[in-house]
Amino acid sequence: MRPLWEHRCMSTNPRPIMLVHGAWHGAWIWSDLINRLAAVGVPAHAIDLPGHGVSPLPPSDVNGDADALARAAQRVGPDAIWVGHSYGGAVISAASALASAAHLVYIAAFALESGESVNGFLRAAPRHHVELADAMQPGDEASTLNPDVAGDLLYRGLDPALIASHVTRLDPQPHATMTTPIETSGLGAVPSTYILCERDRCVHPEHQRIMAARCDDTITVDEDHSPFLSAPDTIVEILHGLATA
Repeated sequence: MRPLWEHRCMSTNPRPIMLVHGAWHGAWIWSDLINRLAAVGVPAHAIDLPGHGVSPLPPSDVNGDADALARAAQRVGPDAIWVGHSYGGAVISAASALASAAHLVYIAAFALESGESVNGFLRAAPRHHVELADAMQPGDEASTLNPDVAGDLLYRGLDPALIASHVTRLDPQPHATMTTPIETSGLGAVPSTYILCERDRCVHPEHQRIMAARCDDTITVDEDHSPFLSAPDTIVEILHGLATA
């Protein structure tokens, strides 16, 4: 079973895009965006991180996830744009020190520096409460999300049937992905863009501002946590511009 789920299209040589999902999700969350990018001639690929979707790999920590991404990215090529959503930002930060990427794009994501973890960043940053914290249900090795509130937090504005379908596909998220520091980060060495979501209730906008300052460019959108679902045309325009620059 191939861990890299992809859609290819004919185009005039835009850079390919590698999409990395956030916590509890899988490559399936990118399917609509991949189709929309294909429609404008941009090839896009999405990976199931270990323990998620159809990946045959067991759950890991952030460095294991980064290693899986680095291996998968070799099939896409060194000129790819890597896009990380939420926790996926930690993964592309770490993996970009292991494999070549042309550009890093963080969507409401954890743009981490070497030796930093998701939880470590949150502990060090000014305190800001988000509704996601109330929805998390910790277990011994992993956390899940309360299905009664997860849909509104992650997919507000989508068709109710689609929201219900997405919620049923969420996987447990290993604690180690949040608590383990990344070994090294490519952030700063690789060009980067941060897409800051002003109405986010999962990664606080003020925390996003801190991480956006680590990137070369910031694009602010008046959206919630998943703008590639709520405002896909906006995200397609941004990614198309980077892929064809």
